[in-house]
Amino acid sequence: MAPDIRDIEVIAPNLKRRLSGVTATIVRLVPLQAGMIGIAATGPGLPPHVPQIPLWRMFLMPRNRYRVWHARRNTEMLLGLILKSVFRRKLKLLFTSASQRRHSGYTKWLIGRMDGVIATSQKTAAYLERNAEVILHGIDTDGFSPPEDSTALRRGLKLPEDHVIIGCYGRIRAQKGTDAFVDAALALLPERPDVTALVMGRATEGHDSFLNGLKDRVAAAGLSDRIRFLPEVPVHQIADWYRVLDLYVAPQRWEGFGLTPIEAMACCVPVVATRVGAFEEIVTGDTGVLVPPDDIPALTAAIAPYLDDAGMRGASGKAALARVHDAFRIEREAEAIVAVYRRLLAGERW
Repeated sequence: MAPDIRDIEVIAPNLKRRLSGVTATIVRLVPLQAGMIGIAATGPGLPPHVPQIPLWRMFLMPRNRYRVWHARRNTEMLLGLILKSVFRRKLKLLFTSASQRRHSGYTKWLIGRMDGVIATSQKTAAYLERNAEVILHGIDTDGFSPPEDSTALRRGLKLPEDHVIIGCYGRIRAQKGTDAFVDAALALLPERPDVTALVMGRATEGHDSFLNGLKDRVAAAGLSDRIRFLPEVPVHQIADWYRVLDLYVAPQRWEGFGLTPIEAMACCVPVVATRVGAFEEIVTGDTGVLVPPDDIPALTAAIAPYLDDAGMRGASGKAALARVHDAFRIEREAEAIVAVYRRLLAGERW
């Protein structure tokens, strides 16, 4: 049953049918926030469990109260402005930015007309030419958690039970640094017969030749049995693939935010990552190691100690788990965003 628009205080538009990181964020947050404030999403492609209102209803919203319009894309900022300025809806406009590059003049113009702005990292906030509330993404720490029996889990997934297993998951393309991970594995594995590397994900259209080239290089090195390329798995299965790892590697050359290190850390897995996205705000202290992007020797050198030292892996894994529970629970993200909604609805100046 759709929520009654008269009871809604916050609207989260999703103006993109194809699954994206923004859509995934809305799907994760809105059901949780619905227990804290009157909120509904609107737009195409949303699953039925997300509280939502048809998009056409936005043009007929009653003017009985101010509502927050929480945009995460340029198109959504523009629609919010149209609803507010042309259709005279009573809206407080909020934008969340994850971009880590200089904005175009058009985007700056849109952002300048928002009543409030959230940045998903300090690095993102540095590119905004106005004040922003920094709220880091969080994850479901019930869904992502340490394994109860990693040996049995490996057996069930047909993975070597006595190997050190390292992994790199996500879209397979140059931007994600998949080739950097493969290069490091090709350098490290020949002298370490008890190590297996997993590359899991999907090469979208236009990246097939990139993936095939990586497979050919691994085959030429005679390591196809230990550098394994696995297909993308459904969201509800991915946590088990983190749980079988001893080390997660995030070798991206560029990233907007990057949730995969947090997901791995929540499963008690240390991380080696590049200094992109929000990784410098995620991988801190003893939770792992950061290296410059596109620096294969540095990446290789950072991974090596984890392959050779079980005590280091164990200590870093525990630190990683504690870090996630302290700073990256999705409940914390949801509460922080709701606090921003309430400030806007109360008329607080940004």
